[in-house]
Parts: sequence; C-alpha cells; structure tokens
Amino acid sequence: MSKQANPRTLADTEANAIGRMLRTSPRKLNLVAQQIRGMKAERALAELAFSRKRIAQDVRKVLQSAIANAENNHALDVDELIVAEAHVGKAMVLKRFSPRARGRAGRIEKFFSNITIVVRARQENA
Repeated sequence: MSKQANPRTLADTEANAIGRMLRTSPRKLNLVAQQIRGMKAERALAELAFSRKRIAQDVRKVLQSAIANAENNHALDVDELIVAEAHVGKAMVLKRFSPRARGRAGRIEKFFSNITIVVRARQENA
C-alpha cells in the first residue's frame, strides 16, 4: 500500500533538470538564462562554454543534465532538442554584517538561486 506516484507534469516530448542553491543572485542568473532560451541545445551548450559569466558553468551542467534526462529517461533525440524554458527562482539568503564607521554595522546579503531548464523535442512541420 504505497502512495500513488505524482502524474507527469511535462509533455512526453519534454524533459527537465533543476539546479538548486546556486551561489549567485537571481538577477545575475537570469541574464545567463536569457541567453539560452529558445536555442537549440547544442548551440546553448557552446554559448555557455564560452560565456564570460562565472555562473555559466553551473548552468551548463544543469543543461547537460536536462539533455541526459531527455535521452536516457524519455528516449528523445538529442539533435532535435531545443531549450523550451529556462526560469530562475529565489532560494535562501545568507545575512551577514560588516563593521562600518562610528560603531555601526552594515548588512550584507548573499543571495542563492534556483534554475529550472526544460528541453523539448522540436516538432517537424509536415
């Protein structure tokens, strides 16, 4: 008597991967996510490999995971995949204090974020 499995929220031609607790602010991570939205998966990997942003390497790992999920778990063709969605969310915030002038303290916030990447098999127009 185990509990029922949750129904699949994605279509049969989609696969996703989630990167959690990435050490960058959601605002900065969204700049990298914007670059790859709507691209072919192979091209997006190349863009991320040569990006000058530090967080691009972590996003690349998440994209590779989504591609592997599509290939191994859902039997999708890797050459036909596009990045359908790449959305960013907030995670926890570390709050730190730094000494300031005249005995005061300045608050420093260190943001973490999550990213979800959904890849979809391209539909052939017949």
